[in-house]
Amino acid sequence: MAAALSALALSRLLGPWNSGTGPAYRELADVVRLLILDGRIPLDTALPSERSLCSTLAVSRTTVTAAYASLRDQGFLSSGQGSRGKTRIPELTPFGPALFGPQPPSAGPLAAPGLTAPGGLVDLAYSALPASGEVVHRAFAAALTELPALLPGFGYDALGLLPLRQAVADRYSAAGVPTQPGQIMVTSGAQHALTIIIRTLADRQDRILVEHPSYPHALDAIRSAKCRPVPVAFAESGWDLPAMEAAMVQQQPKLAYLVPDFHNPTGMIMPDAQRRRLARAAAAAGTVLVADETLRHLNLDGIATTPLAGFGSTVVSIGSLSKSHWGGLRTGWIRASESMIQRFAAARTTLDLGGPVMEQLAAAHLVRALEEPLPALLQTLRRNRSTLLGLLAEHLPTWQVTPPAGGLSLWCRLPAPISTALTVLAPDYGIRLAAGPRFGIGGAFERNLRLPFTLPPDKLETAVLALRAAQDRLDAAPQLRRSLTQAPAVAIA
Repeated sequence: MAAALSALALSRLLGPWNSGTGPAYRELADVVRLLILDGRIPLDTALPSERSLCSTLAVSRTTVTAAYASLRDQGFLSSGQGSRGKTRIPELTPFGPALFGPQPPSAGPLAAPGLTAPGGLVDLAYSALPASGEVVHRAFAAALTELPALLPGFGYDALGLLPLRQAVADRYSAAGVPTQPGQIMVTSGAQHALTIIIRTLADRQDRILVEHPSYPHALDAIRSAKCRPVPVAFAESGWDLPAMEAAMVQQQPKLAYLVPDFHNPTGMIMPDAQRRRLARAAAAAGTVLVADETLRHLNLDGIATTPLAGFGSTVVSIGSLSKSHWGGLRTGWIRASESMIQRFAAARTTLDLGGPVMEQLAAAHLVRALEEPLPALLQTLRRNRSTLLGLLAEHLPTWQVTPPAGGLSLWCRLPAPISTALTVLAPDYGIRLAAGPRFGIGGAFERNLRLPFTLPPDKLETAVLALRAAQDRLDAAPQLRRSLTQAPAVAIA
């Protein structure tokens, strides 16, 4: 059953849309387009008929007809003889939505994703930490002494080494979710885990519900599998559960990818009551919840929650050591029912035959001794968070930020839709950014920017002063906002 929006419901979303500063049809089309880009009107939703909308808005039929025609021309509304148009997004080019006009011949030296910002730029595209050096080194030293006992074997194991699976299972059990090693499969990081899950549980063109905004590489994995993301926007206070429940019923997604713990990029955390309600709704709709828990241990304010798997037997959980210890470890895992794990293992053999043994031996030590590096790490992150919030309040007071209770970054609300323009200008001021639209679908979140607080205070100060200078340049030359519409492609973590 396709989703449909009534004229009254659309009127409420529009609010006071007609400012009188331009043609009414253009203002109506612009506001509807922004509602689609922000995810407040889901994709594949039928808009109200022209007759009912003009009656509800008290405007002429010509105004609504012209507005709908403009949305169709821009690619935001489907066309069909005798049917109501459905919301969609324009075809994307490698540089962004096609509606932005001619594409530049090159995005310059930042076009190619890389691990290090070129030219010594302060890199704010990555929300990741350097290694807990001594702790990681000791784990590998211990693993080296254990390796000889495993050398007589073949070294292939699609599920992963038992000591690591046991350590991860014990972690879940300690958090209130009884888990056996047979419910764990070790992967080469969280992204590898998500790829296996999608490949196993979804087919081409299947719908996958996602939060909007969401983790960019998760959106990439969904698109790569030729599946269709169904974005559901956040409410002011957090997850919009009524909208998510409605999307599950109307869109019937196979999967729902969520980051319930210190969400990337917003930093929000889902209360247990919402987790319970969401798990029930997903079970009723036949949707498998996929919970990305890679940031769960970065709990800066000590908020107690139960892993999402504690509220539903069909929940699939993803974890890794990339945020708590080091991205270079490339060790992650999937937690699910034993029967589901066997399905994942069978699907995995088309990708690889198992992870590297040394890394898994070291990871087992790190998981078992997780409390060792965490206190110092969390204290550093609290200091950095406080520093960044203070710098933004002092130098960019028009930016709106809700302090996150955990995670690695702030999700900033900008005073104008300048995220991409700032990203393009940023290298001129010695920094590299990831534009807000990278975290959304169809060009949404031009008014947002993710800023990690993983850098030391002096680098954070340099970065904020550079942002202030870049915004001053945009304020002095507003025409740049329109011309700088293509953000360079950068790697994001």
